[in-house]
Amino acid sequence: MKYLQLPPRVYARFTPLAAGALAILLGLGAIELRASPSAEPPSVRGRGAVEFQARRQTAAQRRAAQRRAAQRRAAQRRRRTPPPPPPPKATSPRSAAALKADLMSIMTSRTRSGIWSSSVISLSRGDTLFQANADIPVLPASTMKLLTAAIALERLGPNYRFSTDVLRDGEVDANGTLNGNIYIRGDGDPSFSKRFHPGKYSEPVDKLARAVAAAGIRRITGAVIGDATAFDNVLYPEGWLDRYKGSSYAARVSALSLAENVLWVTVAPGKSGSAARVTLEPATTTIAIRGGVRTVGGSGAAVRANYLPDGNIQVRGGIGARSPVRRFGLVVNNPPAFTTGAFHAALHAAGVTVEGGAKLGRTPGSATKVTSLLSPPLEQIVAIMNRESINLFAELLLRNAVRGPGRDGQGSAPAAESLLRGFFQEKMGTNASTLAVADGSGLSTLDRVTGFQMAELLGYAHTAPWGPAFHASLPVAGKSELLRTRMRQTPADGNLHAKTGTTNNVLALAGYVTSENGEVVAFSFIYNGADRWNARASIDAMGETIARFVR
Repeated sequence: MKYLQLPPRVYARFTPLAAGALAILLGLGAIELRASPSAEPPSVRGRGAVEFQARRQTAAQRRAAQRRAAQRRAAQRRRRTPPPPPPPKATSPRSAAALKADLMSIMTSRTRSGIWSSSVISLSRGDTLFQANADIPVLPASTMKLLTAAIALERLGPNYRFSTDVLRDGEVDANGTLNGNIYIRGDGDPSFSKRFHPGKYSEPVDKLARAVAAAGIRRITGAVIGDATAFDNVLYPEGWLDRYKGSSYAARVSALSLAENVLWVTVAPGKSGSAARVTLEPATTTIAIRGGVRTVGGSGAAVRANYLPDGNIQVRGGIGARSPVRRFGLVVNNPPAFTTGAFHAALHAAGVTVEGGAKLGRTPGSATKVTSLLSPPLEQIVAIMNRESINLFAELLLRNAVRGPGRDGQGSAPAAESLLRGFFQEKMGTNASTLAVADGSGLSTLDRVTGFQMAELLGYAHTAPWGPAFHASLPVAGKSELLRTRMRQTPADGNLHAKTGTTNNVLALAGYVTSENGEVVAFSFIYNGADRWNARASIDAMGETIARFVR
């Protein structure tokens, strides 16, 4: 028996007569058709016809059809999804009841998920104007710095100065030789950087080294020893995520810190074909540069700098001969060793020979002070911390608050949590059992503060002796730093003073605003959730509403 397989197009062209003839032959058994995996079914009606036509489409036609189908599905989704609510608008409440209702409406009308913990109190009359989940602990983000600022000012005072000291444990002979070691003792000074000591990144240690040389010391038979024992040795606070580690906002924390614990790899081109010049700023003897960068043609650069397992830095790539000097920032992994090495290098630059290298240790109680470098007053440091939201400053200040003005004990985050809980209980009469303090900056995912606790802190700070310094440290709506572009040309512009807080899942604002008839109001709005852009719009509308409030 012969098997006949016909291509699909043959069937499509059969006339009714040919189809009838074929049916007769099949019925007589003269021809037998066998199904084939590659053959189309004889029928081109119904679903088979659709499949048949689809296979004849070109690739461009298929893509066009897919786009049209996607557009139809998107249109259907839009019809099913309700339009977003309009942006919240500030109101002008004329009573406390109206203010409460308006703030609640603004808070709940825009954000579609997440949770708020908020509190608003009148400092002029002493009554609570608004609360929403005020006793629920939430992540505060950078509004945590308000707690750090308050406890540092309370414990140390606005005029307190940090002191980075240089000491020796031996005698200096007539030839200028120090028979012993020289120590650099860290005091957790946030200002030990170019920000407060203009010049090179190494300017703070350069000043100390020049003072050592001016004291008549020309040679040191021992070592340069860095003392970071004022704080515990936890460089990376608990609750800081691993993905933060390469970012300058998550610089390591140490009592012996320099240049805000960020160093710069500087690459300067040479002649084409030669090695480029690679240096570190600040220079340090405890970190070496490995690898190399070649000078190539052009004006571009492709350079990679990274840490090696031994703590040194590998730099590789190429830089164009016509390229400007390139700088690459790296977070310092070991601030005490880095700073000690930088002081060692500064001594060498100042003409002081050190025979014993650089290492870490504790300063003996019997050591003699050679020189010191003082910080600006604490109130200036707090102002920069709050206005620019510098996390490292907050971590150093929190640990120094634990030590107090007598520099007693050792600064640590666990001790700071105990200190702050006692501060709330004793000074404000506020239950702080739910307060969780894992760091001073608010970067930790373990921090927890309630809206009520934050508002109570603001109320206490308002009348504290250090209150003016606290107030002056806060950004101003429409005018300065992180609030420069917010609430502009509204009654809150130039009036509202507050600290912002922002992470991927937190949007917060806490501070002070004066109402239309002169009533001073403290507020804390903390939102935790994914809809933080709408939360920001709501917070700005609420701040403006309080500024319009009259009763």
